[in-house]
Amino acid sequence: MKKFGLLALGIIAGIVALASLGSLIGLAISALVVFAGVHFYLKSDSTFLKIFWATVGIIGLFSAVANVPGFFGILAIVVVLYVVKKWNKQSFCFTKSIVKSDDPFVNFEKQWNELSK
Repeated sequence: MKKFGLLALGIIAGIVALASLGSLIGLAISALVVFAGVHFYLKSDSTFLKIFWATVGIIGLFSAVANVPGFFGILAIVVVLYVVKKWNKQSFCFTKSIVKSDDPFVNFEKQWNELSK
C-alpha cells in the first residue's frame, strides 16, 4: 500500500510539474532579469544608470511575482525527487552527501589532516 501511495503522489506531482513548465521558464527568465538588474546596478557609477538598473530589477521582481505557479512547479519537482528517493530506498536530504571511498590515498589524506590538527 505504501508503494501505491508513493506512485500516486509521484504521478500527481509529475503532472503538476509538467503543467507549470511555462511558469517555471517565466520564473527563470524573471530571475535572470533580477540578477542582471542587481549586478549592473552595483557596477554602475552614474545616477541615471543606477535608476535604470533598479527599474529593471523591480520589473523582474514583478514578473517573478506574476509567475507564482512556477513556485508550485519547483515544489512539485522536489516532491518527485522525494518519491524517487523513497522508491529506491535512499535517504533524502539537502545536505552534501559523504562518499566513503576505499581509495588508500583518500583515507591517508583524511588521517593526515586529523593528525595535523
